Amino acid sequence: MKRIALFASGSGSNAEKIAEYFANNAEVAVSLVVSNNPKAGVIERSRRLHIPVVLFDRTTFYDTDKITQLLINQNIDLIVLAGFMWLMPPGLVRAFPDKIVNIHPALLPKFGGKGMYGHFVHEAVAAAGETESGITIHYVNERYDEGQIIFQASCPVVPTDTPDDIARKVQALEHTHYPAVVADVLTSMTTQS
Repeated sequence: MKRIALFASGSGSNAEKIAEYFANNAEVAVSLVVSNNPKAGVIERSRRLHIPVVLFDRTTFYDTDKITQLLINQNIDLIVLAGFMWLMPPGLVRAFPDKIVNIHPALLPKFGGKGMYGHFVHEAVAAAGETESGITIHYVNERYDEGQIIFQASCPVVPTDTPDDIARKVQALEHTHYPAVVADVLTSMTTQS
């Protein structure tokens, strides 16, 4: 069985969609939700879905290898970032090469990098007068939003769209595509091993 750890800092809608997608899959389990935010909505969603939650602080994440060791001890095969806002520490990236994926709410390389997350991205897309936005699912390396792109999907942006309008369109793409792309990544890992 392939085991997934979901990292989330916010409401957890993508984490929930992924957990639901694999709920009846005998070959894949969402084994753990990991969060840096004790008030994150993802915690309640995880409890409702009977998925264990691990909380940690910045010191534990960056100054120790406790989270890396936890993931290794839990036999995690794939780490999926679902609205997780912190940069992955180098030791964690090295311990899970090409086994950490992230979703970004824009078409990278546009509108990526430090500080470009959530509503900031949609505001920047609207301000730039873009005619499309979308999602990028990519492998994670030691820099924000620079890992190898796995998948992109786009949606139109019209001049009357507000950042909230863009956010709704992008979130629909996230919920539609992220679970299936995670499944594809797991399948490709199985065929390579």
